[in-house]
Parts: sequence; structure tokens; C-alpha cells
Amino acid sequence: MSTIIKLKQGLDINLVGEAQKAVTKTVAANEVSLKPSDFACFKPHLEVRVGDKVKAGSVLFTDKNRPEIRFCSPVSGEVTEVRRAERRRITDVVVKADGNNEYEKFDTSNLSSKDAVKNLLLQSGVWPYLRQRPFNIIADPKQDAKAVYISTFDSAPLAADYQFVLKDQLADFQAGVDLLSKLAPVYVGYNNKIGGNIFQNVKNATLTGFEGPHPAGNAGVQISHVCPVNKGEMVIVVNPQDVVIVGRLAKSGIYDAKKTIALVGGKVKSPAYYSTVANAKIDGIISGNYETEDARIIGGNVLTGTKLSADGYLGFYDNEISIIPEGNYYDFFGWALPGLKKYSFSHTFFSWLCPKKQYNLDTNTHGEKRAYVVTGTFEKLVPMDILPLQLIKAILAENIELMEELGIYEVAEEDFALCEFADTSKTDIQAIIRKGLDLMVQETM
Repeated sequence: MSTIIKLKQGLDINLVGEAQKAVTKTVAANEVSLKPSDFACFKPHLEVRVGDKVKAGSVLFTDKNRPEIRFCSPVSGEVTEVRRAERRRITDVVVKADGNNEYEKFDTSNLSSKDAVKNLLLQSGVWPYLRQRPFNIIADPKQDAKAVYISTFDSAPLAADYQFVLKDQLADFQAGVDLLSKLAPVYVGYNNKIGGNIFQNVKNATLTGFEGPHPAGNAGVQISHVCPVNKGEMVIVVNPQDVVIVGRLAKSGIYDAKKTIALVGGKVKSPAYYSTVANAKIDGIISGNYETEDARIIGGNVLTGTKLSADGYLGFYDNEISIIPEGNYYDFFGWALPGLKKYSFSHTFFSWLCPKKQYNLDTNTHGEKRAYVVTGTFEKLVPMDILPLQLIKAILAENIELMEELGIYEVAEEDFALCEFADTSKTDIQAIIRKGLDLMVQETM
């Protein structure tokens, strides 16, 4: 019988624009782009030229510091562009799909050892889907993992529902779990508030049920309660859809990067699910299905995602596209008005009396950067055994020893997204956490 853990700290933000769980629409990926900026602490080494023909699974670039880690094309076609920024820094490698779906074939005949599994994941370009705690970077293939952790639900606002997305792919999911279990013991966290959860029957893994508000679905939060990360240890984190990609590789020997993307948000006309491939161009998904005036397009969820252009591409780890209103306006005496239609976490407005009301929030920060005020808010939003405000200050001071004592090894940027949302000082807290993690990588790896 699985363990149940109930979390109290956190916050659920109810937004309009949830994707309808009806039919998943298929959108062909005519063009894809791999972006080195999707990977922290990473320097690419280009392995192709413009005009090269590639298959799905053909290597596009590798990691300069860890050349065994390969990044492969999710489609077959032709390399049409290598985009660069200042100092010839690579920003995108663009592949135009030919529609033939030709795949590189990888040997899966003997996967009995840990080294054989690692080699398969590295050669096929699937290894980058495995991220590690600490540091929230691509897992180090030279270090043995303490555990592999899979959170099977996302509690962020308007996040994709993996119960719907993966209901017909459980065999591939199980195959992925079985393969990953050869790297380290697998732990699976599931949403205990959902009756008949499809992930409660996963085999070859230790199951834990979680209840509570966001960020209860964050892998880092769950790891801190199930298998905490100590100095010198590594826990591999894998998204459920990426586990399915691992499973397809184990069963068929090909890199099949198909994903289901949720198109959500207050600016979307018909929020829905779309089947495409990783890193696909988003115009085929969003075209004609959102209000273009004053719209912010975000790859990922509204708390942790990245701003995209209308002709941009999905990020390597994206499972949703959020489109919400831009906040290009100012409120005259906004703080002094009743604010019945405004969202309020700190009970500034009377709207807090309607906790189940849905809001169409925009990107307006409703204020400017200012000095930190100790309010105790962060401690209410981070369900981990750490002191969030003190950790942020230690990072700003670049105090390595204090950062270690305050739990830098357990956290990722997404664990502080709610703090950034509720911060009265309007600080880019996730950027600060990333800075701290990068500093620790430089000092310890």
C-alpha cells in the first residue's frame, strides 16, 4: 500500500482557459528547432551543417563539457538554419521536416546492465530528458543516481492533465519505468485527490500519494518528503510524457518524440489538447485560435514558462502553451479600491472571500521593484523544510556554505515560482535561484 502525504503550504491559482478533455487534435510538425538555451549550464558543440539531411534520432549538437550527451532531431528532414547571436553563440538549430518519419535505429537487444541502458539513452538523444537534483540540470551520466523520481501530476495553473494525456499510453509509460529502474530505484508520486488514479497501478516503483495545493505536483517538493537529496547525491527527475518517450525507445529502438500539448489561457478561444512532437513550431497549434491583440504567448505554464513569439517553437521540456492578456496599463489608486474583480493572495481585496472564483489574470506586476519586506509569505508557499527568504539572501551574497546549509541542493527555480508571484518586492526570484544553482555547479562540479 502506498504512503499518503498531505501538504498544507502552497496556493492554487484558479485561472480561466483550461483545456477541454475531449478530442486530442493532431498537428503535423513541419519545422522544429532545438535551442541550447533550454538547458542550464550547457555549451553546445555543433555536429551538423546547413543542408545536411537528418533522421529522427540524428545528432544535431553535443555538450562541449560532456560530449557523450547528444541532442538529436525529433523529426527527419533537412537542417535549414543555424541561428547565432553575439560571439557566434548558437541560439537555434532548425530542421524542416520532410514528412517521411525516418528514424535512426538503436540496438535494444541487450539492456540488462546499467551501462547498457545509459549508452542507449545517450546515443539516442533521450538522456537530456533526465534532469537531476541538485542543480536542475541534465543528469550527469558519470554519477550513479540515488533514485529516479517521476511526479505524475502538475499542480501549476492550467497545467496539462496527465490522467487524460497518458490514459492510452500506460504500456509505454510502464516500459519507461522498467528501463529507468535499471539506473536506480524508481519513485512515483501521484495525485491522491483523484479517485481511480491511473498511475496507482504502476509496477516496479515505490508509489506515494500527495494531496495539497500547488506546488504539491513539483518533483522537487515531493523528493524533499520521499527521498531527500544530500550533498554528493543525485536524484534523476523525469516528466511523465518523457517517461513515455523512454518507453517507446525501449520497445522499438527509435527516438519517437511525440507529445501532447495543452493550449490554455484566457486569450485562447477554444482551449484544447494537441498532438505534435517536441520542439515543434507553434503556429500550427495557435493559429486562428487566440485573440491576437495584447496577448502574451508563453511556452510552459504562467508561473515558470518562457515568452514566445507567434512563430516561435516549443521548448525541449514544454508540455503546454499558455496565452494570457498583456498587462500594459496602470491602475490609478488601484490598491485603494475594493478590487472585487482582482485576485488577492494577501487579502488586500475583498475577492479573497470567493476562493473558487476563476480569474483572467494578465502580466501586470501591479508595482515596481522595492526593498524586501519580511512578511512570512514565502514560508506559506514553499512546502519544504527550508527557509526560503534566507536562502534567497544567501544566494545574493554568494555565500556558498550558507547556501548549502539552507537547502540549495534540494530546490529548483519552479519551487519558488509562487514566491515570485506573491512577492510584494516584485523580485525575479526564479532568476536568483538559477544564479545560485549555476554558482554551485561552478564550485562543485
